[in-house]
Amino acid sequence: MAEKWSGAVRVADLNDFIAPSQACVVNLKGQKQSEEEQQGQAKDGLVQIQARKIDFPQVRKAATDEAIKVSLHDCLACSGCITSAETVMLQQQSTDEFVQRLSSATQAVVVSLSPQSRASLATHYGITPLQAFRKLTGFLKSLGVRAVFDTSCSRDLSLLESCQEFVDRYRKAAGNSATKQGELPMLASACPGWVCYAEKTHGQHILPHISSTKSPQQVMGTLVKRHACYRLGLRPEDIYHVTIMPCYDKKLEAARDDFIFAVDPGGGTGDSGQAGPRVTEVDSVLTSGEILDLLESRGVDFAALEEAPLDLMLSSVDEAGHVYGVRGGAGGYLETNFRHAARVLFGQTVEGPLQMKTLRNADFKEVSLEVDGKRVLHFAAAYGFRNIQNLVRKIKQGKCEYQFVEIMACPAGCLNGGGQIKPRKGQTAKDLIQHLEAAYLHEVTVRDPADNPLVQELYRTWLGGPYSENARSLLHTQYHERERTVTASISNW
Repeated sequence: MAEKWSGAVRVADLNDFIAPSQACVVNLKGQKQSEEEQQGQAKDGLVQIQARKIDFPQVRKAATDEAIKVSLHDCLACSGCITSAETVMLQQQSTDEFVQRLSSATQAVVVSLSPQSRASLATHYGITPLQAFRKLTGFLKSLGVRAVFDTSCSRDLSLLESCQEFVDRYRKAAGNSATKQGELPMLASACPGWVCYAEKTHGQHILPHISSTKSPQQVMGTLVKRHACYRLGLRPEDIYHVTIMPCYDKKLEAARDDFIFAVDPGGGTGDSGQAGPRVTEVDSVLTSGEILDLLESRGVDFAALEEAPLDLMLSSVDEAGHVYGVRGGAGGYLETNFRHAARVLFGQTVEGPLQMKTLRNADFKEVSLEVDGKRVLHFAAAYGFRNIQNLVRKIKQGKCEYQFVEIMACPAGCLNGGGQIKPRKGQTAKDLIQHLEAAYLHEVTVRDPADNPLVQELYRTWLGGPYSENARSLLHTQYHERERTVTASISNW
């Protein structure tokens, strides 16, 4: 395992969500830091722990000098305490480790690129996202990567599963089902920072509301390790799967126990009861910034690279080079679910862009559908932890008026993820986001995920249809109320 951290992680501002970043609120030693200790915190550019004395009478104990052990489950992904950059997994998921894996004689490296990272690279180098995709494909294959895919395909699968799940929940909540309580609102599950926060701080008050559909990253992991590997002539354990994402929290998501499966000795991935190798759906996650760091460390003039042919097996690009996708830099969950629910539940076809209403700030918006003067659908998008906390409070109080909420931990959504390439000198963060939003849909043909021929083929030949028993087994997951350890003393969450 590589011991060196990725340069992008060492030097970047890793405040994913809340600006300015909070100081640590966990009392690790029971003693106030000296000014010298505080000033030395950023030595060598590494993330360090800042201790602060907090008076909790109900948990006051004798002082101890014993070492504090912190596990992955202690991470709140709040970007403000011991895990500002989710440091637990970063050493295992670095560019150095990635390069070492390329020389492996036992595993083929497969890379999946997110559309947000594609837009980030394109904006940084002043080229189109399709050009960035082709150039990056050529660069990665020159290093020894076996295949480079686009996660727009897995996103379409995730969106369709989410749509079917919402319709199912809506119908149960509208009837006299015994499971009516807790079915709505349904909360999007694509953001691992949000999911981690909910598991650690709200438990069963909120977890039943979170969609069980896997994120596009983990759906892609399922596609690569349980389906595409056989088309490539490989076994699941023979692939080292790397995703390129806009967010550091995706590293934590990839490491969840829920996304490790056992391979049957006979070569299948079903549950035969026989012991087989344990395989991780996504082995490593690199951010957009880390890819930039890799390019610059090798002196690559990215804009001047030749454009390579794309791997079409799991990419939403046709042979003519047309890129397909959906609106919404956070994955399009609100818009796709809204249109699907309007059509399936009420026979209404929603044309054109949704008419979103901005509420308390630009990161909290809502949209509704009226039929015969009655509001029948009420959806919202809540980005950033301040909006999330207000929403969670209303859900706990039984006062939430929405049926579906697209939740993202980062203000402005995934295009503004903490792992994206930082603004150039003289460029503001607001200007960069505007360029990213334009690049995200540049040369992209917007279409209904259900019209994706790759998705249709996967449902027909492998999954058995949207929200089928097989699809729910492979493309859905579950959430867990996390036992509190170090973070049990945190009071402001």
